[in-house]
Amino acid sequence: MVHTPVLAAEALAALAIRANGTYVDGTFGRGGHSRLILERLGPKGRLIALDRDPQAALAARDLRDARFTFAQSRFSDLSALPASVDGMLFDLGVSSPQLDDPARGFSFRHDGPLDMRMDPSSGSSAAQWLAQAEQQEIERVIRDYGEERFAKQVAAAIVAARRSEPLVRTRQLADLVGQAVRTREPGQDPATRTFQALRIHVNRELEEVSLMLPRAVARLAPAGRLAVISFHSLEDRIVKRFLQGLARPEVPRRLPLREDEMPQPALRLVGRAQRAGEQETRRNPRARSATLRVAERTAGTYQPAIPQNIRIEPGARWRN
Repeated sequence: MVHTPVLAAEALAALAIRANGTYVDGTFGRGGHSRLILERLGPKGRLIALDRDPQAALAARDLRDARFTFAQSRFSDLSALPASVDGMLFDLGVSSPQLDDPARGFSFRHDGPLDMRMDPSSGSSAAQWLAQAEQQEIERVIRDYGEERFAKQVAAAIVAARRSEPLVRTRQLADLVGQAVRTREPGQDPATRTFQALRIHVNRELEEVSLMLPRAVARLAPAGRLAVISFHSLEDRIVKRFLQGLARPEVPRRLPLREDEMPQPALRLVGRAQRAGEQETRRNPRARSATLRVAERTAGTYQPAIPQNIRIEPGARWRN
């Protein structure tokens, strides 16, 4: 299965790759971005890729390049990286091969096991979680992570249905949601928001992003670039607020400081948010919802405060 990297040219330009630099592809997928980075690296350059999906690990074996290293891990776990790197790229969300493989259970367009885990060997599947979660918790997840107006009705339908038989197939759930959602958005399947919400919850996607960001900045060398591509508003909100927060110096209120005494922020924002153009979205419909944000590490000091046991609520401001 082929995965077309989204905003590839823009992301590569944003990294401002130096021939002998060290770079990180935090979401290897099937290696689309990694191969483009390697094309721009010189003989002494280095690329480290991460992905928790076992299928991505298999795909990485085909990339035989002495400058390339792969580690199977969550992108929030950056312990395999050197202390200082020149650039990092994170392409968040689910990849096309994951969506297109019925056995992974990500898509309502194909019937398959209701799994949705990025790493099928770790954690509970969507089916397992739906079998034991309280109705109120199911409603909260679908409402908060799927921004579904009919979350209450969908949650009630799920709890009622599981009394008769377990929900173990994607088609079962999609049909159930289709009956519970009373109105449909033009061009969107009624199951879209529920499937998105369950996938985000099962994989702790928002928590992963919030853990990754401070760890990534802490490992960036001065002038190193961080580029993040997100695909829905909840992810993008976290990325935007985090980058903006570190691009503004924190000054105690009413403290008189001259301009040369102002603390230097840890990041400098690079341009504005970028979105795919009309030509790319025609060629790759997945690009329609993509947003690329870029920041550059300054010489300013940064001591990351890594949150523990976090839960991200829609609209909440993530604080480091």
